[in-house]
Amino acid sequence: MAIVNRLTVDGRDYFLPDPVAELKQQILAAIKDGGGYVNIPPLRGGPGIDILFSPGMPVTWTQIDVGEQVPTPDDVADEQDEFDV
Repeated sequence: MAIVNRLTVDGRDYFLPDPVAELKQQILAAIKDGGGYVNIPPLRGGPGIDILFSPGMPVTWTQIDVGEQVPTPDDVADEQDEFDV
């Protein structure tokens, strides 16, 4: 089972792999300090994005179970056959 974490900040979604405990602590510390930038790492490679967190900013965490089964070409063909008219 693969878990992806969705961080919603001011209406924008960012998808993150586990673990996120350290990131949650960094965000909480930035808010408690009256505001500060926290680097949000990308789901895949890259530098991430710096977000300014401040008190009163809406922040929501959600965990999504995406499973680990990757469809094979045969699975995709079977699904297409089921819906052919």
